[in-house]
Amino acid sequence: MAGTVALRRIVLNIADVYELPEDVTYRVDPTLDRKTGYVTRSMIAVPLISRRNDVIGVIQLINKKRHAARKLLTRADVEENVIPFDDRSRELVTLLAAQAGASLETAMLYGEIQALFDGFVHASVEAIESRDPTTSGHSRRVADLTIALARVVDSVAEGPFAHVHFDGDDLRELEYACLLHDFGKIGVREKVLVKAKKLYDEEKTVIRMRFDYVARTIEADVLARKVRILESGGSSRSMDALDAELAHRLEKLENSWKAIEAANEPTVLREGDFARIQTIASEPYVDLRGEIRTLLDPEDTECLLVDRGTLTPSELEEIRSHVMHSLRFLSRIPWGKSLQRLPFIAGAHHERPDGTGYPNRLRSDEIPVQSKLMSVADVYDALTASDRPYKKAVRSRERSISWLEVQRTGSSTRRPCAYSRNQQCGPNRLRT
Repeated sequence: MAGTVALRRIVLNIADVYELPEDVTYRVDPTLDRKTGYVTRSMIAVPLISRRNDVIGVIQLINKKRHAARKLLTRADVEENVIPFDDRSRELVTLLAAQAGASLETAMLYGEIQALFDGFVHASVEAIESRDPTTSGHSRRVADLTIALARVVDSVAEGPFAHVHFDGDDLRELEYACLLHDFGKIGVREKVLVKAKKLYDEEKTVIRMRFDYVARTIEADVLARKVRILESGGSSRSMDALDAELAHRLEKLENSWKAIEAANEPTVLREGDFARIQTIASEPYVDLRGEIRTLLDPEDTECLLVDRGTLTPSELEEIRSHVMHSLRFLSRIPWGKSLQRLPFIAGAHHERPDGTGYPNRLRSDEIPVQSKLMSVADVYDALTASDRPYKKAVRSRERSISWLEVQRTGSSTRRPCAYSRNQQCGPNRLRT
């Protein structure tokens, strides 16, 4: 019957569902009555029509009672108290269906918007992480860890976080902030994001070609000198001396190349390695135009002299700029009241309690608790995630937690920041 109402967009008002005319195409399903002992008699069914003129449901009422307070416990009660739905009932149900249809459509649209939003967030995360496959899954893991930390903080009854509580909207806001905390990486050059060595591949290739050219010029120089010795009737001892010189110069050049390859690895340079690279960088050669050049350009030297990791100071600043990009991009999205703090929470996950973080050098009481939780999860995941080209994972969870404890600085006895939802979003609008 409900299917007929939905398909034909009609109102069914039936006095007795078991006494239907022979020519109708619908029948009552007596299964429920048999199972429960209830008796269905009168029925009215009205379609729910959306504003787009789509049928999105059916309202079905059964057994209009003569006296509202009477209960239908037996078949005799039904015979005595159930009456057909009258025109007034039909009018009321039709009005109810109109309101219910609008409400149901609104709920469905809200669900569609929520699904669309979730899809946008997850697609954005996937797009960001596709630029750096080595960090795949990082944002999801940070979100899961941070939400777990937030639930623990919410449950404590004493200590500096006893006043901090997170409701469902707060956790949803925090989860999205975690998922999108690296959104700004879209504004960072991909080759910087995935830089595994101190030199980019193309830079190393150019240096290798330069070394090969110098090797050929050394060989050409020695061969030219051999020709002159032969032309002047020189001794074989002179020829042997030139061969020894050639071998020595080529060996020295090859050792310089090996030093460059060693320095190119993302390891901590020893003090002597700096001097070796600087010496190589100052060694001259003559190029094809007859100009005096050095084996390493200043940019190459700067890269190879990075004492920790792979990034030069300018590249490190470019990586750090992803936070400002995140804050700027996310601030352009109309998040609505329940998510209005999301950009600032995401944009503060690299701040540090002692004010040494970035981008705004906020101190402990200016950093949202949510951002502090995210920061802990972010660093922990970076330590324990699978090997990356520029580092090995810290396999032990205990070692990672110990490292976090050692790195904890700027501990404050001041009350941690937990600004209220009715405050404007920004570092100067915090309630501590």
